Amino acid sequence: MSSIANIFWFLFAGLWMALGWIFVGLVWCITIVGIPIDTECFKFASFVAFPFGKTIVYSGGGVSFLMNLLWLIFGGLEMALGNVLNGLALCVTIIGIPLGLQCFKFAKLALMPFGARWCLQDKTPSHADAG
Repeated sequence: MSSIANIFWFLFAGLWMALGWIFVGLVWCITIVGIPIDTECFKFASFVAFPFGKTIVYSGGGVSFLMNLLWLIFGGLEMALGNVLNGLALCVTIIGIPLGLQCFKFAKLALMPFGARWCLQDKTPSHADAG
C-alpha cells in the first residue's frame, strides 16, 4: 500500500517538496557555516520524496535548538508555510487527504529539522533505545 501512496505522493507533491529542500540546501551550501544545515536539507529531501512507510523521530539538545533557531529565521518559516498551503490544497479532495496530512507532517519538520531523523515505521525506536 505504501508503494502506491509513494507514487501518488511523488507525482502530486513529493517532487516539488524535495526540490525545495534541495534548493534551500544549495543556498545554505554557499557559506561554510551553512554546510551542517545543507546536509540536513539533502537528507530530508530524500525522505520527502517518498515518505509513506517512514516516520520522523524528534530528539533535541542545545546545539539542535540553536541550529533550529537559525534555520527558522533563514528559511524554515517559508518552507513550513509552503507545506501548509500545499496540504490545504491537497485536502480539498477525499483522495488527497492522506497526501495533505503528509504535508502537515512536513510543515512541522520544516520548522524543526535539527535533531529529527527518519526511520522505517515498523522500526521506530522506543524511548529506552534512545538513551
